[in-house]
Amino acid sequence: MRHAHLPVVVVGGGVAGLATALAMAPAPVRLLCRAHDGCGSASALAQGGIAAALDPRDSVAAHAVDTLAAGAQHNDAAMVQWLAAEAPAAIAWLQAQGVVFDSDAQGRLQLGREGGHGAARIVHAGGDASGAVLVQALRAMVQAAMHVQWRGGVDVDGLLLRGGRVVGVRTRDERGRHEQVEAAAVVLATGGIGASYARTSNPPGADGAGLALGLAAGAAPRDLEFVQFHPTALDVPGHCLPLITEALRGAGARLHDADGNALMAGVHPLGDLAPRDVVSRRVAAEQAAGGRVWLDATAVDGDWGKRFPTVLAACLAHGFDPRRQALPVTPAAHFHMGGLATDADGRTSVPGLYAVGEVACNGVHGANRLASNSLLEGVLCGRRLGRLLADASVPASGNGPLRVIERGESLPSDQLAALRELLWRSAGPVREAGALRDAWRACAALAELGWQARLAKALLRAMRMRRRSLGAHWRQDRGCPR
Repeated sequence: MRHAHLPVVVVGGGVAGLATALAMAPAPVRLLCRAHDGCGSASALAQGGIAAALDPRDSVAAHAVDTLAAGAQHNDAAMVQWLAAEAPAAIAWLQAQGVVFDSDAQGRLQLGREGGHGAARIVHAGGDASGAVLVQALRAMVQAAMHVQWRGGVDVDGLLLRGGRVVGVRTRDERGRHEQVEAAAVVLATGGIGASYARTSNPPGADGAGLALGLAAGAAPRDLEFVQFHPTALDVPGHCLPLITEALRGAGARLHDADGNALMAGVHPLGDLAPRDVVSRRVAAEQAAGGRVWLDATAVDGDWGKRFPTVLAACLAHGFDPRRQALPVTPAAHFHMGGLATDADGRTSVPGLYAVGEVACNGVHGANRLASNSLLEGVLCGRRLGRLLADASVPASGNGPLRVIERGESLPSDQLAALRELLWRSAGPVREAGALRDAWRACAALAELGWQARLAKALLRAMRMRRRSLGAHWRQDRGCPR
């Protein structure tokens, strides 16, 4: 067992973790991630882009209104206003870091539109590869930064506590060797929980490990019941499904049933561009009735190789050509609005422990995230937290003996697969009391065997507690208030 001392440790190599580490300059920081090159985060798979009110006909106020509407007014209004107001500056900062956003022939940023937005305000890069472009640029800066120590190929499986304060992490490398790293502050930037479901648009590493670790250390949760399902993942066999970006519908693609009937007609004023929870429930209802849903993008203009290269490549790999045929689509677990409860600066309820990005919940997304606000949150909240930690004086390291709070063992692969199916059936776009109760009991029976079951139990408890439908949490119980 090796032992080290550092001022700050950041866990996670997605946009939020990278932005946090960069903003700490010149204060030293160690950044830890499971992958050697920092790849594998959900950030890198983000297709849509970043929302920002840049068009003269748009406004910060309109961006905030759309964010609140998508979040079912469950948002922290002050955080929403701050996010929308800072969005243009975030775009400028990313450009200064070398991110090249897609522009027209005159050099003006191309602005797309996605579900829930009343205006075209989505800035994108590499067509539908915005997340990958951002992660690549920020990762290059982090790896070149003198103040950042990059450590890949390690998993953080425990938190060090002394006198009720988090004072470091325990890591495990690929050979099973442990190291204890003491630190004045620990930042969890570990992403979401999408891979806990049988069908997800997230990578396998988005398994809720950081959330489970924070909960084990006693950090308070917030809004765990709010899980967003993207309505258009490619409906093919598998666990982690290719995402079919919402920007396609913004460019003219339309959803229809097996008979060619418009799926969203009369369902919502925005039609195919309704908020994701609305579209996902409609797709799920069609599937529950025995039908299949299709996305027809054959009318989308332009060079697919430039506008939607990621979608085109994924579809062709599965034998579909979106330029010539409709695509079978399905909802898939996509984003967790809930997480470890934090204040605006990323502080959790446990001293010394911070959280940022999807693992955190500061209230900005409410009950349902507005499209393309996630990368924005990661950049802005990461920079805000990094500056805070860089400027703060190093606190006392706590009193008493050093304790290791472990996440615990993982479930065997067969039980993990069964757990994912259980969550998919009971905790999907539409939920019901009996199914949630039975799933919670099943998880309780497995809780001693693996941390994934304990995390699922916490999610299901939150879903059972909120009997009223709100945003992405939709209860179909008889008599359940809407």
